[in-house]
Amino acid sequence: MWSVVKSVLAALLGVQSNQKREEDFSSGKPAAYLVTGVVITLIFVLLLIFLAMFAAR
Repeated sequence: MWSVVKSVLAALLGVQSNQKREEDFSSGKPAAYLVTGVVITLIFVLLLIFLAMFAAR
């Protein structure tokens, strides 16, 4: 699972290599990458909301 998280984070930042991307697509588990991507994106959005509310005080 840690490799999925690392891969999703690298893809979100745009620093994933082509070789790693090809390995991810050949793994045959797209649901794991999809769920991990959604969860990480939600955490990121909630963090931004929290920081905005904190800065507005």
